[in-house]
Amino acid sequence: KGSNTHVLRTSARNVRRPTRGTRRTVVVAQEATTRPRRGPSTNRVVFGTLAGAVALSCIGAGGWAFAGFAAVSVYHATQEYFGFVTAKGISQGMEPPTRAVSAATSALCVSAVLMTQIFQGRSGAALAVSGFGILTMNLLQSNKPRFSQLTSSIFGLFYCGFLPSFWLKMRALTTPVEAIKWKALASVVGEKGISVGLAATFLSVVCVIAADTGAYFGGKNFGRTQLISISPKKTWEGAIAGLLSSMAAAVGVGHAVLGWPATPLGAILLSVITFLGSVFGDLIESTMKRDAGVKDSGNLIPGHGGGLDRADGYMFTGSLVYAYVKYLLPML
Repeated sequence: KGSNTHVLRTSARNVRRPTRGTRRTVVVAQEATTRPRRGPSTNRVVFGTLAGAVALSCIGAGGWAFAGFAAVSVYHATQEYFGFVTAKGISQGMEPPTRAVSAATSALCVSAVLMTQIFQGRSGAALAVSGFGILTMNLLQSNKPRFSQLTSSIFGLFYCGFLPSFWLKMRALTTPVEAIKWKALASVVGEKGISVGLAATFLSVVCVIAADTGAYFGGKNFGRTQLISISPKKTWEGAIAGLLSSMAAAVGVGHAVLGWPATPLGAILLSVITFLGSVFGDLIESTMKRDAGVKDSGNLIPGHGGGLDRADGYMFTGSLVYAYVKYLLPML
């Protein structure tokens, strides 16, 4: 018994005690493990808010600030689009465009946006000329050009270049809004007022955000009936909530605050068009992602995925709202 006690005391003396530096390292490590980390939902809110603030600031500034923002967005969209086209899921059984054609298409998409700004919206022939150039380049770049190469490059030019240019066409509309209803805003802008282009662009973005937010929370809380198999998480209940949210934004922000559209009916029709463009734009990109076998188009925006994941609802909306404002709304 005595010998055992002696051995235990000797072992205890031989145990190495932690030094001051070691204890400090342990404490820091424990604090790091217990410190709450920023989750995906936090990243989504933070970076989504920052991206929205930048976009709205560029819309408000207009001119080359908006054109520059659109050009950068279009460049990232083309990179992600050709990432889809060259992915295994899509490229199996079909030949994607060559790298040179993909690079040329990206350059032409960015040029389409910049030319729209330079010529103040008068760039309709640019798509036809650019399309001819891309098709010709496909023929010269390959010994045996495939139809899939022609279609994927032309659709990329249309989807990533021609469609976004309508946002600049809409922002360039210079007709003044007749009367801003919110007196505080009217006093800020003064006699100069705001243009229909600014009001339409700003309100379209607000309606898309409202539709996305309403659809998300509506689907999360009440979603039961699947909307379409392309995107299993989308539900009819969420879609209805998104449509109602878009209507509320158009009437509340547009008609009641900006004084544009001048009638509630005009605001409601704008919200419906915006909602349809947003939903089907999202579903079209979902189709591309599904065939490509990817979850996100990229990782440009933390918590949101790629640029196309965030901009898919805006791709067709600009052209739809521009046509509505230019040709249909004046008849109401």
